[in-house]
Amino acid sequence: MYKKILDHLNEAILLFDRDLRLTYINPAGEMLFADSAKHLVGNPARKLFKTAHHGLFSDLVSRLNQNEPLVDRELILECMNQSITVNLSATPILENGELAEILIELQQVDRHLRITKEEQILAQQNTSRMLVRGLAHEIKNPLGGLRGAAQLLALELHDPELKEYTQIIIAESDRLQELMDKMLGPNKPAHKSPLNIHEVLERVRQLVAVEAGSSIILQTDYDPSIPELFADKNQLIQALLNIVRNAIQAIQTVGTIILKTRVQRHMTIGRKRYKLTVKIDVIDNGPGIEPRLMGQIFYPMITGRAEGTGLGLSIAQSLINQHNGLIECESEPGNTVFSIYLPLVDSRDNLIANHK
Repeated sequence: MYKKILDHLNEAILLFDRDLRLTYINPAGEMLFADSAKHLVGNPARKLFKTAHHGLFSDLVSRLNQNEPLVDRELILECMNQSITVNLSATPILENGELAEILIELQQVDRHLRITKEEQILAQQNTSRMLVRGLAHEIKNPLGGLRGAAQLLALELHDPELKEYTQIIIAESDRLQELMDKMLGPNKPAHKSPLNIHEVLERVRQLVAVEAGSSIILQTDYDPSIPELFADKNQLIQALLNIVRNAIQAIQTVGTIILKTRVQRHMTIGRKRYKLTVKIDVIDNGPGIEPRLMGQIFYPMITGRAEGTGLGLSIAQSLINQHNGLIECESEPGNTVFSIYLPLVDSRDNLIANHK
């Protein structure tokens, strides 16, 4: 009876025998470890997770031998090759005064930190979009008048050299107009239809293969079981092109770019929880992003390259936002990862629930 209750808890519940071998794990625990109970049950605790807190197991055994609970907060665990931050609570279960089982509760706290980070990114993007739209509106109006005046002036001038000056004014006005349009980002609604994300990624890989040259290796690591998305193919291609080209420019000479796909379960994006989300990683081994720019890379006109416009990542984020998704980035020298999260929904905007 108690297992039915544990199965419906949001926290990961693990039950170990007195030798610290797993005998039960609830569905929340399966999500945390990204594996099934069938594969996890029977494993010793030391195999299931490791921690930088080397005294954790000795403390745990010592407390349990004294029939006392153990609580540890913000503990970083290496759970089956993934690092997570949890609050840990271990409680001894006694039978006839002797230790029979150990109940361990793991409450993942980095998920809350991640949601806060997501909200900050979305807020930044919305604020940035509003500011840019206001600025573009104020610039485009006088810009149109300037271009029109230059055209009228050209009609009145008969000296070819003077007309050349008006052509320069017109050409620069058009260039500024194009820049304003790019800053505004996508202004067309997404035309969504069912598509395979790997068709999009292969199209992007083909497009950038020539640009990358032989010195940059493009690798793929796809999960073929990912269901179809309901998305705008052209917009996803554009967003991914911007990110992959950004990686190529960051590497500059010799390096590797990896395109990777995986399914994420029970993920929250912008305060909305999705049962299934596709995660697309663009990984490069370039020099990394300067720490001073990390919090601003999705703002327009922010770039670490002298020749860059700083619009590629901002536009990519806007395109992914139109699909209720999000782009995140983590970077250190030799390992920069742009992660794109897209909810898996069907043509009626219902969550796909039949993924096996």
